[in-house]
Parts: sequence; structure tokens; C-alpha cells
Amino acid sequence: MFYMIVAKDLNGVIGKDGNMPWGRDLPADLQHFRKVTWGHTVIMGRKTFESIGKPLPGRENIVLSRKRTFLSDFPEVRVMDFDGVMAATFSRPAFIIGGQEIYELFAPIASKAFITVVEHEFEGDAYFPPLPGVWEIVASRRHLRDDQNKYSCTFYLYEKR
Repeated sequence: MFYMIVAKDLNGVIGKDGNMPWGRDLPADLQHFRKVTWGHTVIMGRKTFESIGKPLPGRENIVLSRKRTFLSDFPEVRVMDFDGVMAATFSRPAFIIGGQEIYELFAPIASKAFITVVEHEFEGDAYFPPLPGVWEIVASRRHLRDDQNKYSCTFYLYEKR
């Protein structure tokens, strides 16, 4: 089972120059991400891993890369191609955490999508693709802008029908 988790702006922007456009101005989303993914496998592209800079604690980290020469400096990080990911995660849920190409690759086979919509428009160069097929919102929760969060956002849980 593959679940996608993403934060995007009102236009679907998820990245700018290898970073989230809202930076660390939305700790509510970082807390949500941690709560949802803790104890699970997370799958990310090489560029996403490099932007994070280290493995995410409390999760099995898999980096999907076509570059056979890419090696992580962290022994706990597994680097695989698509077939390796499919074989390694066939019996348990895994979270797709980006970037754009990885979302595009897994969107057709994902069964859930945890989507945070940041209520702002940013400049960007990476986007979350439209969800293919028929999806239904099964839960949502709004977080209003406050002293720690520069932007309001809404957390959605979509399930594929």
C-alpha cells in the first residue's frame, strides 16, 4: 500500500529551488507530517533526500534513485530503484514524501493521500500532480494562522474509490 503525503500551496506548488517555499513558517504541518509518518517507511527521491540532508528519525528511509552511483553517507538509508521499492514494501504501508517526479510515479498506485493545502500562493518550480482517478475527501481539519504559523492551512485525507 502506498500513501502520499504532501504540503502544497493553492496552485499546487510544493517546491522552489529544492526547498519548501514556506520554509519553516508552518510548524503545524511539520508536526502533522511527523505524526502521520512516524514508525512507517518513507520513500523519497534523491533530490528530496538531499534537501532534507539526513534520514528522518523514527522511520525507515528509502531513497528512490535511477543513479546507480548515488550512495548515502547514512547506513540506515536504503537506496533502491522502483522495482526494489515495490519488492521491499509489498506487505506494509509506505509513505511517498516527494518530490514531484516521485509523486507522479506513485500517484496511479497510491490508495490514500494526506494533503496539506497552504492558504497562500508561492513562486515555485515543483508541483504536486493532479490525483488520477476518483478520490474522496474522508477527513479534513483546518489550522488557522497563529503566532507560530505564518499561514493558515487545511489538512485533508483523500481515499481512492
